[in-house]
Amino acid sequence: MDDASARRQATRVFKKSSPNGKITVYLGKRDFVDHISNVDPVDGVVLIDPEYVKDRKVFGHVLAAFRYGREDLDVLGLTFRKDLYLAFEQIFPQENAVSKRPLTRLQERLIKKLGPNAYPFYFELPPHCPASVTLQPAPGDTGKPCGVDYELKAFVGESQDDKPHKRNSVRLAIRKIMYAPSKQGEQPSIEVSKEFMMSPNKLHLEASLDKELYHHGENIAVNVHIANNSNRTVKKIKVSVRQFADICLFSSAQYKCIVAEAESEDGCPIGPGFTLSKVFTLTPLLANNKDKWGLALDGQLKHEDTNLASSTLIADPSQRENLGITVQYKVKVKLCLGALGGDLVAELPFILMHPKPDEEVASIGVASPSHRVNKEIGDVPVDTNLIQLDTDVENAHDLDDDIIFEDFARLRLKGGETDA
Repeated sequence: MDDASARRQATRVFKKSSPNGKITVYLGKRDFVDHISNVDPVDGVVLIDPEYVKDRKVFGHVLAAFRYGREDLDVLGLTFRKDLYLAFEQIFPQENAVSKRPLTRLQERLIKKLGPNAYPFYFELPPHCPASVTLQPAPGDTGKPCGVDYELKAFVGESQDDKPHKRNSVRLAIRKIMYAPSKQGEQPSIEVSKEFMMSPNKLHLEASLDKELYHHGENIAVNVHIANNSNRTVKKIKVSVRQFADICLFSSAQYKCIVAEAESEDGCPIGPGFTLSKVFTLTPLLANNKDKWGLALDGQLKHEDTNLASSTLIADPSQRENLGITVQYKVKVKLCLGALGGDLVAELPFILMHPKPDEEVASIGVASPSHRVNKEIGDVPVDTNLIQLDTDVENAHDLDDDIIFEDFARLRLKGGETDA
């Protein structure tokens, strides 16, 4: 077997150490998938230095929080942040319930490789936890953006209520994501009409999409058919894709953004007794909406590119308040009739998500959407110089125990400082 084959078959494991190097967290992935009925568990191991820890304990937690204000506005002990979900576990010394839990295959391999000072952890997220979503900040905003983020933390302390010290704690940003369903739903279509005074018949509009489910970067074909049996004239047709981001903490907070639009006067004006059939093609891309504050994006890992937020699939509407931010998309078709005639509008909801990776691709550790070539921005790869993946192949020919360790630390080119 050549080196290339060995690397392809190896398991990727992310690692990050505390500043003093006394504890190190090993994690199999940074993206955890919501399968509607269950969520991928957050499992891995923590390697500790027993001489340093001594009689103290090592704790771990996973926190999902919604930040709805800038960090620099946090004053007088008030924080613009709401914790949506918190799971806590004592990793060392292990409690009975934890020690009796069967190890995952990855944990077995890591403990075998790292030795007796490696201790497993396992967090099970409930299905109603929110997805990782970021609201695009305004130009000039600093600090962590508003949105829902997840953090895995391990730290040394006397009790779980101790305030963690930076020197002996590890913080890792992770994401909860959802992939598109494997089957298409019903094709969206709608018929609307408008009648006018002194007009014998109506203005009729039929609109439909070629399918219900689209992947990020795909073209959306909007079929429009107009039958004008009224005495008014259609002067212009406008078609747009709109994103609706509902903030579930507040009953009436909703961000609306146009992420793609087209306008046509071809075939217009459509006078009384005339018809028109036309197909509009729209492609909603983040690359064309970089300047829109409040636009919902998929949760972002530092220095990595992202895309428009995926649609939120809600299995249990009663748990909606726990979802932080819900996202949906609609195509809006508007017939403009002039100042006196008003408009005729139709809306078509659809789903925009990432496709589920092939099982065999996922099994060899190919990176998640944020690490692949980003089709969202026209097949332009992420600038790999912004991310420092310190790949360390250890014992690359140890039969089935091949593990590639990738450091969570990222290198900032500007200023030359490493920001972990």
